[in-house]
Amino acid sequence: MRPQLRELERVAQSLSMQTRMAEVKNPTDLGGAFDTAKNWRADALIVLSNPLSLAYRTQIAALAAKARLPTIYLYRAHVGAGGLISYGPDLPDMFRRCGVYVGRILGGTKPADLPIERPARFELVVNLNTAKALGITISETILVRADEVIE
Repeated sequence: MRPQLRELERVAQSLSMQTRMAEVKNPTDLGGAFDTAKNWRADALIVLSNPLSLAYRTQIAALAAKARLPTIYLYRAHVGAGGLISYGPDLPDMFRRCGVYVGRILGGTKPADLPIERPARFELVVNLNTAKALGITISETILVRADEVIE
């Protein structure tokens, strides 16, 4: 998670934006993190990728809605659970690529001889129901570019 945080801080600084981090180590920390964000008067929230955020995506979306915080995520599963927007790698595409790797290894290629690949496809998913509940209008530009819009 540290590389994600470093990159986020670098980009925020280049946009003259301020970031703060509310660390969540276990599910019982979630409510406190949202309380902290509200006390900071956060304008929005970015949920970084980790197993906890994916496993508790429904609870996180509910807490974001209760706190009235627009929240962006890395994976579409968060948006399906009620989150506002996600932009990140297309996981099914990545899993298919894993299958190709397994096939090559089973065919005799040494794993060390296989190149490291970055995700090739990224997807943007927007939940208009959540936007409406937050009183946010999503620009037509975003909606046209979105891979999926949940209404």
